[in-house]
Amino acid sequence: MSTAPRDLVKDIFLWRKKDLSIIVLLVATTIWVLLEVYQFNFITVVSWVAMAIVTALFIWGNIQRLLGKYPPNLSGLEITEQSAMELANSIGELIEEGIRLVFRVGAESEWYVFAGTTAALWVLSQLGSYCDLLTILYLGIVVGMTVPAIYVKYEYKIRKYEGQFRTKFQMFYKMIDEKVLMKMKNMVGSFAGEKKQKDKKME
Repeated sequence: MSTAPRDLVKDIFLWRKKDLSIIVLLVATTIWVLLEVYQFNFITVVSWVAMAIVTALFIWGNIQRLLGKYPPNLSGLEITEQSAMELANSIGELIEEGIRLVFRVGAESEWYVFAGTTAALWVLSQLGSYCDLLTILYLGIVVGMTVPAIYVKYEYKIRKYEGQFRTKFQMFYKMIDEKVLMKMKNMVGSFAGEKKQKDKKME
């Protein structure tokens, strides 16, 4: 299966196609400002955008005819069945991966994976209490178009610090596991053993 839509999204978010990246960022910013700052209705904004596009195409087509040129060919704007299926499959894969991630984290034996995921979801819930969905989506677009590009540009330095942080975190996890978790397991095990002995004596 072709992955052209996925590659296009990746190119936009990594600023490999700067024109499209700038257009996406400008459109997202404009929509957020109109809906959140100036409190316009979503249908009103969509209608204005549609009117602007129709008017621009009308003027452009008439200028082409006045200059004796052929009217613009818009056949390239058609959405083929293959493109629609690829987009639907990509969205389905993202949803399935999210569901698998939730179950994988829930069944993970490492406590720090569970704690980190729970903390991230808690931060997201707190953010949702202060922002609406549109603002969160806009922040997601801005972060998505800045963080990956910065990571690709400074990947070597980030990996270097990431390795150092991971080593220190593993040492911290090992220390916690040895000094705290093992003691708790031993205490629970000894408590369970004593309880069994008491039950046997009572019998």
